[in-house]
Amino acid sequence: MRKLSLTACVLLLCSGAISAQQPATPPPTPDTDLTRLGYVSAADIAAGLKKLPQDRADVAMRIFQIPPYNVNAAHRAPVTQVANVHDDQSELFMVIDGTGAIIWGGKVVGATRNGANVTGKSIEGGTTQKLAKGDFFVVPPGLPHMFANIAPGGLQVMQVYLPKGR
Repeated sequence: MRKLSLTACVLLLCSGAISAQQPATPPPTPDTDLTRLGYVSAADIAAGLKKLPQDRADVAMRIFQIPPYNVNAAHRAPVTQVANVHDDQSELFMVIDGTGAIIWGGKVVGATRNGANVTGKSIEGGTTQKLAKGDFFVVPPGLPHMFANIAPGGLQVMQVYLPKGR
């Protein structure tokens, strides 16, 4: 069931190009009714992303919440990002629009623990992977990661939080 839910969310977001058409209503709120199809159009996602503050490092809007999964669309501004490590979850990303890079591995500089997460100012000794529209990547639990080299206009990503397997 988890694979089916995750696959459905990913296919929904990949099924069409994001358009700039403005929706008549704001994007939907989280939907936990598992007795009906959950649907959010590409136009609603694009419009919702445009409404997010464009000058903050990382802002997101919820697309779906199907416990224990959360699916968000996020805007990453072309400013210095924060390094992260998540002990209890993986993150699956798909680049909706824009370009940048993900730095992964290495050591978090200035690490601060907050529950099951670590944040820091940067990553030392990591590997850099360039990112472009349509790219997918997964960050497993415990792996330091951060976005970098984000082009003007920002980087829009879909992110799915996946709880660590039991």
